[in-house]
Amino acid sequence: PRGALNMHGSLLPRYRGRAPVNWAILRGERETGATLHYMVARADAGDIVDSQAVPILEDDDARCVFAKVTVAAEQVLSRSLPALLAGSAPRRPQPLLADEYFGRRRPEDGRIDWQKSAREVHNLVRAVAPPFPGAFASVGDERWEIRRTRQVARRAPPGGPQLFSDGERCYLGCGDGGVLWLLAAADSKGELDLAQLARRLAGQALALS
Repeated sequence: PRGALNMHGSLLPRYRGRAPVNWAILRGERETGATLHYMVARADAGDIVDSQAVPILEDDDARCVFAKVTVAAEQVLSRSLPALLAGSAPRRPQPLLADEYFGRRRPEDGRIDWQKSAREVHNLVRAVAPPFPGAFASVGDERWEIRRTRQVARRAPPGGPQLFSDGERCYLGCGDGGVLWLLAAADSKGELDLAQLARRLAGQALALS
């Protein structure tokens, strides 16, 4: 009798639609949250009851942000439930912003374009990190899943996108010359020993495609 409500994993009206946490990370947002809203015919477009923001840190992946959003959702529901039961909950109309509706993501959307900037690649890796399907690319002649990266203040060697090493760590040189420290990756056989790979690659490089 008082309407149907939904808890959405973003700060509406931003990131309406599917996979809001993944899209927010992919687009480099520094904040997202949970929004309790009334349901209407259009997806995630009804009046807002309450919302709670959470930060997205530089190296947070989707699992981490989803956990934060879950806690925010619990907080919103806890403080909103008495008014909802009493029929006195607030209703704040939300503007339907242009370009703020997002569709579902598919496993193939995780393919890395190494011509993009280091930040864009880093955002993709953390947006689709396990338990989501993961970011992937061809390294040499193998298909790798790139599971965790970190931006570092150094420049890639000339020669285009490449995997290279300083003998201790593995690095990914991206299209803008920026570099990512490779922290976790897997091939068809499983998790890669990156310390061993770094020693083997010292003074060499593998093309990224």
